[in-house]
Amino acid sequence: MTLLSLSNVGLSFGATELFTNVTFTVAEGERWGVIGRNGAGKTSIFKLITGELSPTVGSVARRPGLRHALLDQHRAFEGATTVWEAGAAAWRDVIALERRLAEQAIELGELGERVTDDFLERFGRDQERFADLGGYVYHSRVDAVLQGLGFDAEESKTRPVSSLSGGERGRVGLGAQLIAPADLLLLDEPTNHLDLDTTTWLQEWLKSASETVIVVSHDRAFMDAVCTHILHVEARTSEWYRGNYSQFVPQRAERRLSRERELEKQRAYVKKEEEYIRRNIAGVNSFQAKGKRKRLERLPRLAPPPGDPAAMSLQFEVAERGGDQVIAIQDLRVEVPGRVLVEDFTAVLRRNDFVALVGPNGAGKSSFISTIIGDRPPASGQARIGGSITAAWFRQDLADLPLRKSLYDAIQDQRPLWSRGAVQNCLGAFGFSGDEVLREIGSLSGGERARVALALMTLARANLLILDEPTNHLDVENIEALEDALDDYDGSVLLVSHDRAFLREVATRVWAFDGTHLTDFDGPFVEWEADRARRAGKS
Repeated sequence: MTLLSLSNVGLSFGATELFTNVTFTVAEGERWGVIGRNGAGKTSIFKLITGELSPTVGSVARRPGLRHALLDQHRAFEGATTVWEAGAAAWRDVIALERRLAEQAIELGELGERVTDDFLERFGRDQERFADLGGYVYHSRVDAVLQGLGFDAEESKTRPVSSLSGGERGRVGLGAQLIAPADLLLLDEPTNHLDLDTTTWLQEWLKSASETVIVVSHDRAFMDAVCTHILHVEARTSEWYRGNYSQFVPQRAERRLSRERELEKQRAYVKKEEEYIRRNIAGVNSFQAKGKRKRLERLPRLAPPPGDPAAMSLQFEVAERGGDQVIAIQDLRVEVPGRVLVEDFTAVLRRNDFVALVGPNGAGKSSFISTIIGDRPPASGQARIGGSITAAWFRQDLADLPLRKSLYDAIQDQRPLWSRGAVQNCLGAFGFSGDEVLREIGSLSGGERARVALALMTLARANLLILDEPTNHLDVENIEALEDALDDYDGSVLLVSHDRAFLREVATRVWAFDGTHLTDFDGPFVEWEADRARRAGKS
């Protein structure tokens, strides 16, 4: 059964056209992945589906009574005092009815034989409505989702919402969507605040859920596991494909190749006909030539296959080779007030190691990195950076960017002898052109700031790159560009990421948190995944 369909939809804001001719139909039980460059209009498609936006042209048809769940970041925790209440936000009416039933039960006991028929009838109606609304099952659903997303269900009933970090608020908001009674889940980058285990849990939850799912994501492994269809928003329009992300890639390539062949075929035909017309328009065959000219004028001309601007072009060069021992760690203990994060860790990060640091949210990955590069002292033990090692750090919060400076000035500060053209060429390689280079960094989106941070890293010519969640704000094309640059990099990398496709592509070694202990797996991430799955199967 069809849930919704968009037919030849176009959306413009004033004179600016965001996209046109967007057409797709979503059936009950399907799981769609929406992909495209940052700013292509993916979130606007969600707003068209919910009715928050109306199409400039075309139509959006929804099944009557369609219930959707879309996180409103500004109202997600409205009226909630505890984490559990925030997760159960969509069940507010049921919770209020549950409280009324509890009060009625107390009153019933107090009335005893004096109870009236009207009271019993009202109590019975409320009980029936409570059951119809799912009142007897929502508790277990809230508990299961919060547990799956890394929260203790019992603790959540007393933990204040105000105590949540930004990442935790994102997870609770996602949980509220999953818990809500809905026919359609609209998920916008749901894995951004999740670690590897909670991402895997979310995959399995969505695959077994009865709801239809539309998800905007740049997580290729997640889309491979979850999606039955892909909607690709590209060059101000869209096309849909059957299958998951890995199945979409060759389909798209085949479509482009087919269109290029058809375009070349038409160009050859037009060239041949124009040559005939040129030679015969004034001769004995002028009648045929004029006929051909009219047919050519009526011929619908094929357009080149659509394409977005190129992804960023980056290259990490090293100023000098550096030593073979990049960081030597001996009996390291890392603490924060009241808590041990890491204890008794010994390892050597070697030249050309690409180490993935993995673990649950809150394990202390960022604190560990700060300690081993000397930004914070260890509780005990030591971490020594080798001779001639220079590090460049991509921080998850991008906090070290000069927000008050323009893009142009930020680059020129690092290369004061560069000409204006050289600075513009550098920024152009990261997708910034024209007057964009004069914008303040503080005015940029998360994805734009991430590209600026990577541009500055390339200028550092460091032989150690520290990448803390570098893919969070990048679209798929730019993630793949980063992968290509790292493949060519002749240095060492320490990276934190929950993007499994990215880790499978670049990580040659894994340091994994297991409580306060770090295990050192000297092999690529894909082998660590297999080893972990084997060990989990034996337990």
